[in-house]
Amino acid sequence: MRPSPGDPAPPFQGVTTDGRRVSLDDFRGRKLVLYFYPRDDTPGCTRQACSLRDHMPLLAAKGAAVLGVSTQDVASHRAFTSKHALNFPLLVGVLGGPGLLARLRTAAGLAERVTFLIDRDGLVVQVIDRPDVARHGEEVLALL
Repeated sequence: MRPSPGDPAPPFQGVTTDGRRVSLDDFRGRKLVLYFYPRDDTPGCTRQACSLRDHMPLLAAKGAAVLGVSTQDVASHRAFTSKHALNFPLLVGVLGGPGLLARLRTAAGLAERVTFLIDRDGLVVQVIDRPDVARHGEEVLALL
């Protein structure tokens, strides 16, 4: 079941582009922008990632961290991060299994784009079902 605003974010763990394991607990006390995107280095996904990249100083000033999730492997994520100078980690997501990453990818489907804003206490405060990829950084800032 997909979380809605007011729901606790289900716990998750993932591996970032630099090989670190991260979990929801690592972001307690900070806001988290957890966004799911279809595929590395496609036009829409690139615009979305670059919009968030360009707005990272303002997002960080509002106490927010950003994590991007798609199902490509670490090598693909590293290439995408390097090519576009992304300044936030990408997580390798999988379908099935326990936790937020698996549940949301399964609920969203491989091609759906969705962003979850999670507060300092681990509650989902906003779900953006149809992100504006070119202005996603501004869209998120307006909701923080």
